[in-house]
Amino acid sequence: MTEDRPGRITDPKTLRALSHPTRWKLIELLTLEPTATATQCADFTGESVASCSYHLNMLAKYGFTTQAESGQGREKPWKLVRYDQSWTTESTDPEVVLAAETVTEVFFDHELDRIKEYNRRRDREPEQWRRHTSSKATITYLTADELEEVDQALQEIFDRFQDRLENPDLRPEGSRAVGLFLASYFPKSLPGKE
Repeated sequence: MTEDRPGRITDPKTLRALSHPTRWKLIELLTLEPTATATQCADFTGESVASCSYHLNMLAKYGFTTQAESGQGREKPWKLVRYDQSWTTESTDPEVVLAAETVTEVFFDHELDRIKEYNRRRDREPEQWRRHTSSKATITYLTADELEEVDQALQEIFDRFQDRLENPDLRPEGSRAVGLFLASYFPKSLPGKE
C-alpha cells in the first residue's frame, strides 16, 4: 500500500480496491472475527462462496487481508492485515481524488446500511444495551481550532478502546462489538454565505 503517513492510503489502485460494498462487508466480518473462511463470509454477506473468495483475494492483492494458518481450499481462513483503513480526498493528483471520493461514498453507504439494519432490529436488543445506543446530529458554529479540538477529543475516546479489536484478552467480560461512527461536515449554505 502506498501511504503519505502511516495508515493513510494514497495509491488510487489500492483505494479502488476498497470501492466495493462486498469488500466492506468482508472487512466488517474480519473485524468482528479473528478469521473467517469464504463459506463463513458467504453466510455473513449473503454473497456466494465464489464471490467472497474473489473479493478476499482482491483485498489480499492490495494488502488488506491475508490467508491465516490452517485449513485448505475454500475452508482456508482469512484474516485482516490491519484494522484501520484511512484515506483523504486531499491530493494534487486528480486520480487519487476521484478514487478517494468513490471509496468514501461506498464506505458511507456501508456504514449507513449498518445503522439502518440495527434500527430495524433495535427493539429486539436487551434493554440494558438498547438504552445506550443512539443517533445524534446537530449543527453548531465552531472555529477551525474548536473543530480540531472536538475531533481530537472524540479520537481519544475511539483510541482508548481500539486495542480490544486485535487483542481479545483486553475485552471485559460481558462486552460485545459496538459500532461507533462519527462524521463532521459543513452543511450546504446559501450562495455567498460560505
